[in-house]
Amino acid sequence: MATEFFKKLSSDLTILLENSEDYNVTIEVGQMQDRQIFKAHSIILNSRCSYLRKKLTKTSYDKKNVKKIYLSHISANIFEVIIKYIYGGLVLFDKINASTILGLLYTANEFDLKELVCSAQAQLVKNHASWIRLNFAKVYKICFESDSFKVLQDFCNDIIAKHPSIVFDSEEFGNLSEKALVSLLKLDNLQMDEGKIWDQVIKWGIAQNPGLGSNPAQWSDTKFLTLKTTLKNCLPYIRYFQIAGDDIIEKLYPYQRIIEPNLWKDLMTKSVAPNKAITSTILPPRIISNTALPPRNTEFQRSKLLIGKINMRVKRLTNQVIF
Repeated sequence: MATEFFKKLSSDLTILLENSEDYNVTIEVGQMQDRQIFKAHSIILNSRCSYLRKKLTKTSYDKKNVKKIYLSHISANIFEVIIKYIYGGLVLFDKINASTILGLLYTANEFDLKELVCSAQAQLVKNHASWIRLNFAKVYKICFESDSFKVLQDFCNDIIAKHPSIVFDSEEFGNLSEKALVSLLKLDNLQMDEGKIWDQVIKWGIAQNPGLGSNPAQWSDTKFLTLKTTLKNCLPYIRYFQIAGDDIIEKLYPYQRIIEPNLWKDLMTKSVAPNKAITSTILPPRIISNTALPPRNTEFQRSKLLIGKINMRVKRLTNQVIF
């Protein structure tokens, strides 16, 4: 049976980073007065980080046999966490704030440090839920910039499912990414009337094409085609057959030309003859809660149910890094 001495190995490599003995790489990060230079060793960078390995491959040694890397888009405090993780596998999450962890998550993903990406998400969700709420727009935008941020995406979508107005009634709704919007439309427990969901999807589509104008009665076929193309990944997740009859006439009819003819025919059929067979797929109704939702200002702090959903995943991920 092997005996593991990782703690001593981590300590020795961290000391090597700190004293810079026999370094052959300098990494300059930050801009202007925040600029900082880190001294490192190519053999460790090459073996621990594919991003830095590629940088080193494209860089030549200078006269002093040192390779220089410039990363002006990364702050010094975040890179310091990254480089200490690369050398020692150590991240003191209890010593850094939530904003830094979010920046660390983004940078770790850029550096392809999958283990660190998982742990940073877990820390945010488990220990900084209230901060996420206070900075929801920023966090939500970032969490859909990579498929690797699934834990954070699920956590945020759980909140939006209960409080859809956070996003759908936001002034920034038109700037929401298509990927984020589609993820919300897929939610079976989105606590929102289907007619209003349709309104907001149309609103989002028009926001992506300001030249369309706000009055569909004045649109040409080309403009309807533009909107239909923009919404092609959203429209399949609308629960059309759960929209009230009045809303079909008032909300859907003006945009009939972006709806597939067979689907429109089946909607009309169901409205007139509910028992008659149709060929369109009927998505299940959303699960709307009949109980009062907890106040928004206590959602993150008191909702054990929400934390419980991700607890097992968080535990599995956080065990991968020494804290």
